Amino acid sequence: MLNRTATYAAILVLQLLCAVFFVSDIVFSVLGIPINPVPWRYQEVMEIAAALGLVSAVVLSAILLRRARRRTREVEQTLRVASGAFMELVEEHFTEWGFTPAERDVALFALKGMSLTEIAQLRATSEGTVKAQTNAIYRKAGVTGRPQFLSLFVEDLMGESLLPAPEPALEPTQRAPSEEPISG
Repeated sequence: MLNRTATYAAILVLQLLCAVFFVSDIVFSVLGIPINPVPWRYQEVMEIAAALGLVSAVVLSAILLRRARRRTREVEQTLRVASGAFMELVEEHFTEWGFTPAERDVALFALKGMSLTEIAQLRATSEGTVKAQTNAIYRKAGVTGRPQFLSLFVEDLMGESLLPAPEPALEPTQRAPSEEPISG
């Protein structure tokens, strides 16, 4: 990230310096500010260098833009895969828990963060019915409420690879390194 930021900053500074060179010459002329004349050979070399700087900055900007667009596409693809994986995981759990079609609907709305009132309105049923269905959902899933219900799916998506590895158990005859006897 730091390298990318430094590259962007370098391109910006290069473009700024080149633009200042060209614009300052025009501004000094328009405002009538006298400047010491530079021999035409040096002037041309500076103009060529500034023009090359601008062209190279444009090329580098195009390359970085292309990389950013490619990275955006990769992230979008990953998000689509994760979204599909989430729905597969949801369906797998719903089947495992034996949810009825009505419970599946209510559970999906609950996972989306909708209130009991909103779910009842969407399903054209009473809040009492939705509350009874959510209680059945939580009971079948083995949780006590919506936060725990949601956490089941989050934990499955995170997988065990994100959890810290358990420390290996020591055999009764082994000692931890800090328990070694001190000889002296």
